[in-house]
Amino acid sequence: MQIELKPLQLSDATNLYEFFQKLPASENGKNNRAHGLSKEDFAAWVQSEIDSSQGKNLKPGYVPGTTYVMYVDGTPVGGSNLRHYLNENLQKDGGHIGTHILPEYRGRGFGNIIKLETLKKAKEMGINPALVFNHDDNVPAWRTSEKLGGKLESINIVNGVKLRKYAIDTSKI
Repeated sequence: MQIELKPLQLSDATNLYEFFQKLPASENGKNNRAHGLSKEDFAAWVQSEIDSSQGKNLKPGYVPGTTYVMYVDGTPVGGSNLRHYLNENLQKDGGHIGTHILPEYRGRGFGNIIKLETLKKAKEMGINPALVFNHDDNVPAWRTSEKLGGKLESINIVNGVKLRKYAIDTSKI
C-alpha cells in the first residue's frame, strides 16, 4: 500500500472535485467549505486554499494553513489542514490540525496515518507542540491523538460541544 500526503494543488482540482463533494459538509467540528460548490467555484476555492498556505488574502482572524490530501494507492481517501501557527481563538478551539476521512474508508486505520503524516509536516514547520482538538464523542479521533503521544490538556465545553484538547510533542514523531 502506497500512502502519499500532498498539498492541495490547482492542477488536481478537476480530479478532486468528487472527493470533496463526498466529504460531509460539517462533521465533528470540521467544516468542508468545498462541499456543494460548482466545479467553477471549486477551482476558485482550491486557489484560495493555496493562497492561505502562502499567507495571502487571509480573512480577518484567519491564519495561514495548508490543506493536504492523502492518497492511498493513488486514490484520495482523506484530507487534513495544518495551521502554521495559532491565534488566541485557535488555541481555545481549533488547534493546528484537522483531519477527515471519506466515510467509506473509515475504520481501516487511515485516521491514524493521516494524523501522523500531518504531524510530520508540523514538525518540519517547527511546530511543537501541535495542538489538536477532538470532540469528546469522537472516540476514534481522540484515541488516535493519545496513540500518537498526545497529552490531554483539558476538556471544555465550547459553543455547546465537549472538546478534548491535546498537545502532541512533534519532536517524538
